Amino acid sequence: MTTVAAYAAPAAKAPLERTTIERREVGEFDVLIDIKFAGICHSDIHQAREGWGEAIFPMVPGHEIAGVVSEVGSGVTRFKVGDRVGVGCMVDSCRECENCKAGLEQYCLKGMIGTYNALDKNGEPTYGGYSEKIVVDENYTVRIPDGLSLDVAAPLLCAGITTYSPLRHWNAGPGKKVAVVGLGGLGHMAVKLAHAMGAEVTVLSQSLRKKEDGLKLGADHYYATSDPKTFEELRGTFDLIVSTVSAPLDFGAFLSLLKTDGALVNVGAPEEPISLNLFSVISGRKTLAGSGIGGIRETQEMLDFCAEHRIGAEIELIGASEINDAYERVLNSDVRYRFVIDAATI
Repeated sequence: MTTVAAYAAPAAKAPLERTTIERREVGEFDVLIDIKFAGICHSDIHQAREGWGEAIFPMVPGHEIAGVVSEVGSGVTRFKVGDRVGVGCMVDSCRECENCKAGLEQYCLKGMIGTYNALDKNGEPTYGGYSEKIVVDENYTVRIPDGLSLDVAAPLLCAGITTYSPLRHWNAGPGKKVAVVGLGGLGHMAVKLAHAMGAEVTVLSQSLRKKEDGLKLGADHYYATSDPKTFEELRGTFDLIVSTVSAPLDFGAFLSLLKTDGALVNVGAPEEPISLNLFSVISGRKTLAGSGIGGIRETQEMLDFCAEHRIGAEIELIGASEINDAYERVLNSDVRYRFVIDAATI
């Protein structure tokens, strides 16, 4: 075992504090990664504060990890020392079920193993990217192309793939009208990606406060959902709506904005249950769906796409001592658009 520095939440809702954790020795198919940058995702906050249910403590959050390989196991063939790599939301899965074999490890029928707040196959807790180093199986590690700086690439390992996957699955592209609900960490990536795919992109945000940003990021249109006229004007407009917010929505109102056969896909996960009149779906053969991250193959595809189109996250780089303040700022929507921790400060 190797002892490394990390920032952990000792208990639910407790401030994160500097500590040490044990990383396993590098196995035959493992890579040891010196973490350079780690993004702060809203889901880190949900889990550290048990917003999604009982969690494992102490918890080292972080599943937007970018770093450099410093050691490889004897059987590793995909990577070598010095390679620039990333780790996202999972570090293992059963590898045997139908979904795993299809490259959909995120939907492993036996349950994928999360990068943190999970138990590995030996029953040991997993610890995430708010740390100096991490040991990961090579099959759950991706290559970060040279065209992407590691700091702006880190958030792509969650925010990027979480929005790329549904855009690809529901065929966003030329001739398609795509709306993005919310312009935050996930939303700003959805706008960039949908624009690069060739879709006509609209941002639906509570206010027009970020309109200038949205248009710069690639949106063609920007509307305030707090204005009732928005729902009248845009009724029946969109082929696809991607909701990136973690607050409950009036789903009936947003479903009314879809064309016949359109889809409203949720990638944000509110802590509260929702209610829905099913006529909102039945009327127009509409789809209300969800999408969770992406498989390893699709995550690599996303990174290559981002490098080709020069897409990175819009970030605010912080030191590790600022993590607790950053959590509060995320909750107050006071970040444009992703906090990234400089791991050298851990």
